[in-house]
Amino acid sequence: MSLIKSISGIRGTIGGVQGENLTPNDIVAFTSGFAALVASRFKSPKIVVGRDGRISGPMVQSLVTATLQSMGIHVLDAGLTTTPSLEMAIPAENAQGGIMITASHNPMEWNALKFMDEHGEFINATTGQQLLELSSSTILYKSSEQLGGYSPLKNTIANHIKAILKLKLVNIELIKNKRFKIVVDVINSSGGLAVPALLDKLGCEYVLINEEINGRFAHNPEPLPEHINELVAAVIKHKADLGIIVDPDVDRLAFVSDNGDPFGEEYTLVSIADYVLSKEKGNSVSNLSSTQALRDITLQHGGQYFASAVGEVNVVAKMKETDAVIGGEGNGGVIYPKLHYGRDALVGIALFLSQLAEFNKSTSLLRSKYPNYEISKNKIELAEKKHMDQIFKRLKDQYQKHKTNSEDGLRIDLDGEWVHLRQSNTEPIIRIYAESNSKVVADHLAQKLIKDIREIQKDLK
Repeated sequence: MSLIKSISGIRGTIGGVQGENLTPNDIVAFTSGFAALVASRFKSPKIVVGRDGRISGPMVQSLVTATLQSMGIHVLDAGLTTTPSLEMAIPAENAQGGIMITASHNPMEWNALKFMDEHGEFINATTGQQLLELSSSTILYKSSEQLGGYSPLKNTIANHIKAILKLKLVNIELIKNKRFKIVVDVINSSGGLAVPALLDKLGCEYVLINEEINGRFAHNPEPLPEHINELVAAVIKHKADLGIIVDPDVDRLAFVSDNGDPFGEEYTLVSIADYVLSKEKGNSVSNLSSTQALRDITLQHGGQYFASAVGEVNVVAKMKETDAVIGGEGNGGVIYPKLHYGRDALVGIALFLSQLAEFNKSTSLLRSKYPNYEISKNKIELAEKKHMDQIFKRLKDQYQKHKTNSEDGLRIDLDGEWVHLRQSNTEPIIRIYAESNSKVVADHLAQKLIKDIREIQKDLK
């Protein structure tokens, strides 16, 4: 069905023809390339390997593990875990890299390999390009006397939670005193291990839905409002203080308020940033397609807001550059550098519950504190990609009276509104995101840019 190779890794649907789907041959090729890359930089390297709860996870992990050993790499097998837990385990174990087997929010027929460096962070563009080249080159495998070792790595989730509970801003006693009642949708994946374990430590009462870790997702696993109807109904039924949903590898997080209204995944980061910035003075970062509410909150706390190109690795780079104390992406990804530089739903839950306990009012009232922006998400398909650069240049000239940013496609900041255009890496598509305090205005702004693009296309023919 589909195979996508990029500098950030490889993902696709399981089965089918090599090079068109995620087949064993593709998995071996990319794993071999990563092993060769790590081995060229480190002597006697170790690599941590883990997976989410997908049906294909054990099969893919067995291929990855055997391939790494055949390259002389010692494998630390974390088994069923979360992406942020694996990220933290890499430096903790003095390993030189990591591979997380997860397709994140993609449907269950997908899987992927996410590659991490010795710091437990996603590999950068330069390293990713080297990986692409190595994965398509001839690989030299080791003899039987030189095969890599194997060790099971237990407690990655437990150690992750232990580190979260040591954070100064996680107010364990106050959370316990509130005895929150929470409904949690763990989407039949690794969240079924991780989220209850955290909530137990925080003294919360909880009800789990879709808790069986079988990889058969009960609904689309991306935590968007249109996919969380079951959670909304359960929050109302159980008269819960809060609903929580995570994605299959537990790096994205969204909430449902006590009244059944979605908190809004864009506002996961906004709310947590509000709490962090009230305790730690500093800057914040999100990507160019995330809500401007984070900028508003940051300025209120006396900090500076910075926007990065889309993608976790870009957000992390900008956070380091600007010494940000909180950051992430509007898709529900929270990055708290006091713990580690990676999107982490578990630390997001702990910080949010600390905030809610201190706020001492309902979740719905907490949500009402924040400016209410609406984002319109659209796309326009082009006949071919060759005119992309000219389209962006013409649009930038057309809107030269407004503030623009060309770091990742083109973002145009208007009077209290913005629009961000990004070209797809794999298809002749321009994705268009527009934000306003009115959904009607946001939709109108997006349609205006689509009209502009069509006019430019006519001129370029």
